[in-house]
Amino acid sequence: MSANRRWILAALAVALAVFVILLAMGRPPLCACGTVKLWHGVVQSAENSQHLADWYSFSHVIHGFLFYGLGWLVLRRASLAARLTLAMVIEGAWEILENTPMIINRYREVTMAWGYAGDSIVNSIADLGWMVVGFLVASRVRPRWIVLTAIAFELLTLTMIRDNLTLNVVMLVAPIESIADWQAGG
Repeated sequence: MSANRRWILAALAVALAVFVILLAMGRPPLCACGTVKLWHGVVQSAENSQHLADWYSFSHVIHGFLFYGLGWLVLRRASLAARLTLAMVIEGAWEILENTPMIINRYREVTMAWGYAGDSIVNSIADLGWMVVGFLVASRVRPRWIVLTAIAFELLTLTMIRDNLTLNVVMLVAPIESIADWQAGG
């Protein structure tokens, strides 16, 4: 078996491990609504972060862009499959951490995710997939286009839902009251 094939199998094992851990944590496999939608675009609803794609999927694509860039800078000699596997580990760890009571409560307290109950397992695994999409696109497209795409995604989500990856990180780490007020529609 080739080294790349082993890394790809390792990446799939990471996804399976995330699935099993989230299941063991008691995360719901599917939306409580009983369906799986390709897209759910209403942020302030019980179905947010429960389906295959939502406004936060853009952030996971950007994660892929960032992880590709970081891997290229730090692990340039490693194969693409090895760097992708490492990106899967990081994203998978985030998906697990994001669905702990500590982070769920933090989101509820300081971000615009009022009433957030965590992700369904379908959504978490889809988020891993969106990160892979971003990673693979970044591996094929000139960096300037990746940067422009990331900026476009940030501006799109900022305009559509008053949130994006940048604001999400800011509000989780060092909440700013004026941003919270603006996100609330004030």
